[in-house]
Amino acid sequence: MPRVTFPHVGESYRAFKMLMEDLGNEVIVPPRPSRRTLDLGVRHAPEFACFPVKILLGTYLETCPQGVELIVTTGGVGPCRAGHYAQLHKKILRSLGYAVDVVVLEPPRLYPLDFLHSVRRLNPHRLSFRAIYECVRRAWRKLQALDNLEKLTHKIRPRELRAGETTRVYRRVLEWVDRAYTMREIVEAERAAAEELQKVPQDPAREVFKVGIVGEVYVLLEPASNLEIEEALGHMGVEVERSIFLTGWTRDNTWAETHEVLTVKDAALPYLPELLGGHGRDSVGNTVIFAKRGFHGVIQLAPFTCIPEIVARTILTRVSRDFGIPVLTFFLDEQTGKAGMITRLEAFVDLMRRRKGP
Repeated sequence: MPRVTFPHVGESYRAFKMLMEDLGNEVIVPPRPSRRTLDLGVRHAPEFACFPVKILLGTYLETCPQGVELIVTTGGVGPCRAGHYAQLHKKILRSLGYAVDVVVLEPPRLYPLDFLHSVRRLNPHRLSFRAIYECVRRAWRKLQALDNLEKLTHKIRPRELRAGETTRVYRRVLEWVDRAYTMREIVEAERAAAEELQKVPQDPAREVFKVGIVGEVYVLLEPASNLEIEEALGHMGVEVERSIFLTGWTRDNTWAETHEVLTVKDAALPYLPELLGGHGRDSVGNTVIFAKRGFHGVIQLAPFTCIPEIVARTILTRVSRDFGIPVLTFFLDEQTGKAGMITRLEAFVDLMRRRKGP
């Protein structure tokens, strides 16, 4: 039974762990990225590599000593360095004495044969395609439940009466979803978890600002990489809506692009008619959409040195001016401090309050 690990991306590891075990793998669960994780990645990654490269490398360096044989990750398309991460990590890890291999799950709608070959490597139980489909279907439903519950916390947290209550309940109910295995158990766990979250005492009359969050996929999805910015905003009375969730990102890169993604491209067209790479065009398009939906502000999260997001940032200045919506950008790296981020967020909330008026 091969030992496998994978990147830690929010709470999604709970669904992916179940899938990998169903296929016959022994899973080494990646730890939530910490300061130690980042220090390991910074020590061994190229100095000017982007932030996700360093965090992921640090994650692998924490799991590989436990006998990991296989790392499962995703690839990238277009002019973005993400497509090279896997091979870079593999070379660094092998140079440090870890005899690991990497399986890269490329988008099946673009590389169907490569995807099928990867699935075969991750299926030591030699399950039939029908059995694999059932495993994937359950894991997908669990991932949907995790995303739905996270979205619910974004609505409840800025209205909670006791600071931190939403987060405490959320951490508890996540374990209910984690323990669910059958399709029926997953559905019931999600329903019970949502009901428990709705019991958090709230003030429905509280003034709440709506802020959209755009940017590069990893720093959006992994709270440890963005210093829990969504939770911090919630405590400031801000309801956030993230432009990317893992279910949507997976769907867009697996079988077909959704209508929402096409709408994002259309929204970005007057400002950015070409594929920029990464999520640069999505950042522009989603900002336009958030502005048209009447949001009070937009926050862009980007790894330091990320070229697509740097280009998007220059364009967002014009979008902000055209639609009269404030845009705040954070370029994240190992030097980013939470205290400085909180100060900037507080100033941003004050700006939205002044713009809204009495």
